[in-house]
Amino acid sequence: MRTLKYAILGLLMQCPMTGYDISKAFGDGLGCFWSAKHSQIYPELKRLAEERLIRYSTVIQGEHLEKKLYEITPAGREDFLQWLDQDPPLDPTPKDVFRLRSYYCQWLPEENYRELIEKQIEKRFVKLSFLSGLLDKNYGGIDPATLNGAARGDYLVLLGAVMREETYMNWLKRCRELVTTWSTQK
Repeated sequence: MRTLKYAILGLLMQCPMTGYDISKAFGDGLGCFWSAKHSQIYPELKRLAEERLIRYSTVIQGEHLEKKLYEITPAGREDFLQWLDQDPPLDPTPKDVFRLRSYYCQWLPEENYRELIEKQIEKRFVKLSFLSGLLDKNYGGIDPATLNGAARGDYLVLLGAVMREETYMNWLKRCRELVTTWSTQK
């Protein structure tokens, strides 16, 4: 299944966008849970246009710059809504290099592994702070029950991203405690 296809169709369900706007969306809202590179997006846009799920018009920006403005077609809308209503199988567990290193931590000196944990805590703290700040900035003081339209999905996914990072931080802190305990038992 080409999931990127549906990520792009979903964006175009909201409004027409340029390829640049679509790429930017993968760094903003979608970036909390889905990523795509520029080199993946443009070939997918071409494929979607060939399949007549999207169409584009050329618009002039400034004096000479031509850009393609993509919009979803009725066939694209139907395809997207059918996909959205499906119950997909559970994806395989995402790859996590730090967890892989943790799995083999018995071959590292405990001090080295403790340093890796501390570095992960710092990185995850930065990520958690960013996501929490985004949640606060966009939805602080708003009752989530009153959200409408695209704000509902954005809120739910952003909340999930914050909770994911909080859980990861708790796991890292527990790892740190255990390594300390193991060190004192020698």
